[in-house]
Amino acid sequence: MVNLAVDFAGLKLKNPLTVASGTFAPGQRYAELWQDMNLAGRSAPLSVLGALTSKGVSAEAWPGNNGIRIDETFGGMLNSIGLENPGVEAFVSDDLIWLAEQQIPIIVNVCGHSVEQYCRVIERLESEDAVSAYEINISCPNVDDGGMVFGTDANVAFDLIGACRALTRRTMVVKLTPNVTDVTEVARAAEAAGADALSLINTVAGMSINLEKRSAVFDRVVAGLSGPAIKPIALWAVYRVYQACDLPLIGMGGIGSATDCIEFMLAGATMVAVGTRNFSDPLAVPRILADLAAWCDEQGVDEIGSLIGALGHL
Repeated sequence: MVNLAVDFAGLKLKNPLTVASGTFAPGQRYAELWQDMNLAGRSAPLSVLGALTSKGVSAEAWPGNNGIRIDETFGGMLNSIGLENPGVEAFVSDDLIWLAEQQIPIIVNVCGHSVEQYCRVIERLESEDAVSAYEINISCPNVDDGGMVFGTDANVAFDLIGACRALTRRTMVVKLTPNVTDVTEVARAAEAAGADALSLINTVAGMSINLEKRSAVFDRVVAGLSGPAIKPIALWAVYRVYQACDLPLIGMGGIGSATDCIEFMLAGATMVAVGTRNFSDPLAVPRILADLAAWCDEQGVDEIGSLIGALGHL
């Protein structure tokens, strides 16, 4: 039997699979479905994952964006959700209590409009034992202040990550945007500021036009493209950052199969995250896990960790 376990920045995980923030809600509905389909354990169905990444959590409740929020496009999906969430207190009192019973490392995605707001989330969660790590989201194109602004300027990113680092000894992952000239510049700044790991990529900025109205589909005009269409972009980003930094990576962007996961690991990812595919196939995660083990058996791979970065260097 293949050993699917990986060590991710000090987190010992049973397998390399997680879910992309914002694509899984708190996970209860997926857990119920997996149970009904006999694809997971009865007491803690989400424990089939290596780790679970939460939706974005902010210091105060965010209402999200107005107007249309999702628009299907060729090979993917555009979204302008705007990181809607009830705030950190509601997350702790509702979602985290249930997640704590899932016997799985919990990575909380942290978002904010200012450095102070990011810090407030971390300060509140430091007393919660169920939290294993933070994913600092500096890459969302769907909010007006903060979000991607922090991820497109290396100096700004450095200051934010440094402020967060001073508040915690927990594993800190920084989520990077592809909407920059050189993703490795911000990656190196995050590493220098004290990040333990990086996740990439977030959605690619794009737009959609309503021909009948001759107007943009989304109120904010710009939206985030995800799904199979961005996989080549994501692979290239992971490959470059793996060579530029000495941090473990979570690869994401168009992952929908075990072979997608393997490609990202060969490019340098230690973990992989399933995102948009969860919407079209809510059974994707357990299926991919089974296929991962089968692929490794067929290929004679005893340790999945041996695939990380095996593609080599430029």
